[in-house]
Amino acid sequence: MRATPRVLAIVLAGGEGKRLMPLTTHRAKPAVPFGGIYRLVDFALSNVINSQYLHVIVLTQYKSHSLDRHVSKTWRMSAILGHYVAAVPAQQRVGKHWYLGSADAIYQGLNIIEDERPDYVVVVGADHVYRMDFSQMMEAHIDSGAELTVAGIRQPIELADQFGVIETADGDPARIAAFREKPSDPVGLADSPGEVLASMGNYIFDAKALVDAVTADADNPHSRHDMGGDIVPAFVERGTAGVYDFIRNDVPGSAPRDKDYWRDVGSIDAYYDANQDLIAIEPVFNLYNSAWPLHTGNTGLPPAKFVHAGPGRLGHAADSIVSHGTVVSGATVAGSVVSPGCRLHSWAQVTDSVLFDGVLVQRYAQIHKAIIDKYVVVPERCRIGLDHEHDRARGFTVTESGITVVPKGAVLTE
Repeated sequence: MRATPRVLAIVLAGGEGKRLMPLTTHRAKPAVPFGGIYRLVDFALSNVINSQYLHVIVLTQYKSHSLDRHVSKTWRMSAILGHYVAAVPAQQRVGKHWYLGSADAIYQGLNIIEDERPDYVVVVGADHVYRMDFSQMMEAHIDSGAELTVAGIRQPIELADQFGVIETADGDPARIAAFREKPSDPVGLADSPGEVLASMGNYIFDAKALVDAVTADADNPHSRHDMGGDIVPAFVERGTAGVYDFIRNDVPGSAPRDKDYWRDVGSIDAYYDANQDLIAIEPVFNLYNSAWPLHTGNTGLPPAKFVHAGPGRLGHAADSIVSHGTVVSGATVAGSVVSPGCRLHSWAQVTDSVLFDGVLVQRYAQIHKAIIDKYVVVPERCRIGLDHEHDRARGFTVTESGITVVPKGAVLTE
């Protein structure tokens, strides 16, 4: 019987998230709310914990207060068993600078690896929406004999210029022959010429190999100190990098519709679309898989409530997620995600939208295809998302696809 390996999980959560502005004006990208009650970081942490890797550090940097608070309040493990999830900021242990890149973030935290003395290190990003059992990837990594295994997800070949693309060796689909950033001339897979393997930003390393790699990278003045741009190519060059095809991952409770679901929510449009994936009768991504739960904090708020049932004044929601603490009072909600503690008053309409915590929607207000950040007050008869020129004139972000974003702290007068 194979001995149980000692594993340390590192969650890279220092992302600034410029393309998600203004949602990242006051918070780090991994701290952005998602799906009503979650933060983006909860998906990475849930996957790691469900995989039974219970020694976890979260490397934080930009605007990290809300992220640090969420991790410390939500992700409390059994101290008596030595389990932990710990947020670790840039420590400046090797110089007076913040993280220079994802590889430098790990280099600055080498003392943690030295103290933990793992056999393997699982490194994952903190801003993707997916389910994954990393223990299956670990088994494949150990069996392969590779020093590094990169998780790859199949994507249409026409989207290759948006990803780091993994090209496998002839006759050995588990070994990486080349790793190319956003190629314009991609090569399709042998068993599926219309697809490529895109890096998911998830890695498993032999611990010593990782320590040696980031140490050498730190001494390279020409490096960008990036995991995908510098560390992975170094392993590929010496022939010790393998790939794990995400299609092989069999998460308990998953359905064919969401078995290999993975979304990079790096832009407003992608973030909005991923929220919309949650609300269909048969959702593209199913939050209700109790066999592989998505964990998050408990606010102690009461259940959602729907009141008023008179003609023309029916408090109801359809094809939507309505979180605890919300009161829908004579308002209409359709195709939307409503976060905890919202108040929606009589004759208001919220359609195809995402409301963050504590949003107040007054009577007769109309919100369509919009994202409203925390605690915004939408005045009576105010219209958002229905006149994009007016939205822009009020200082709101409007994407090319027509999504209006109202930032936290915005004061609306009409």
